[in-house]
Amino acid sequence: MTLEVIAPDGVPEVRAGDDLAELVLAALSPTDGDVVLVTSKVVSKAEGRALRGADRVAAVEGELAEPGARVVARRGPTTIVRTRLGLTLAAAGVDGSNVEAGTVLLLPVDPDGSARTLRRQIAERTGANVGVVVTDTAGRAWRTGQTDIAIGAAGITVLDTHAGRTDSYGNELAVTAPALADELAGAAELAQGKLTARPFALVRGRADLVLSPGEDGAGAAALVRVEGEDLFGYGAREAVVRALAGDPADQPPFGAPAPAEEMASALARVLGVEAEPAGDGLAVAADPRLAPLAFAHGWRLEPAPEEGPEKAVIRPATP
Repeated sequence: MTLEVIAPDGVPEVRAGDDLAELVLAALSPTDGDVVLVTSKVVSKAEGRALRGADRVAAVEGELAEPGARVVARRGPTTIVRTRLGLTLAAAGVDGSNVEAGTVLLLPVDPDGSARTLRRQIAERTGANVGVVVTDTAGRAWRTGQTDIAIGAAGITVLDTHAGRTDSYGNELAVTAPALADELAGAAELAQGKLTARPFALVRGRADLVLSPGEDGAGAAALVRVEGEDLFGYGAREAVVRALAGDPADQPPFGAPAPAEEMASALARVLGVEAEPAGDGLAVAADPRLAPLAFAHGWRLEPAPEEGPEKAVIRPATP
């Protein structure tokens, strides 16, 4: 297989109201089966998402005020945010680079929608059926450095689920699922760079990933895990604080209630006592550490006067 990545020089500064499709077609010559990639930065600029005279910290707090957004972790000046779109990014994706001094950029309001619009406009003006990916830069847990990922996509297969297939040795695959849109974003970034004014790229050689005309697909939103399914919903410090605080609003990132066996094992490890069945819950010796431990496992401490003052009962929390 041969994969070609093209990222042209000479793209002018993008400003609010600019015709992004016109700029893309002036720089690239896409044909059927190509994938066009554009950075979120130029999408945001064209869509008027630049805030002039804004403080980046205040902009991040503004993004945190959006429904569905929350802090994942904080370490010193670094804030990792799960945005309203479900993207987990440093500073909620608020960007202060490659813009005029005193200006910050917010992410596009609807990256998948932006990708759909660009795909449609390219088809209308050239007749070419292409896939479109809107990219952004993100760090990775456990890894130094950053890479580009897809935050918006249209007309392309974003995820290739291998569950149920077998490898060359006959082993059945269970969880393998290449994030194709992210891989394309990373490939494009190798040609685009960060300081070279090459916000557009074209990947040629994977026409098999491009969907039929009029079929936009699930978009990059399909790559976002549902709240509570991620094993790392909070940073290490935040998880401890949230469990101790016990605010029900902080419960979803901890995930579904743990099975009784797992809860009992945690009780034995932390409290050094064995739990006893109590209906659909567990009875255990009263301990001030019990409530946060239960909270972190999706359980809750409930009154149980019949057990006496020396005993406490915990049960799985209901949605």
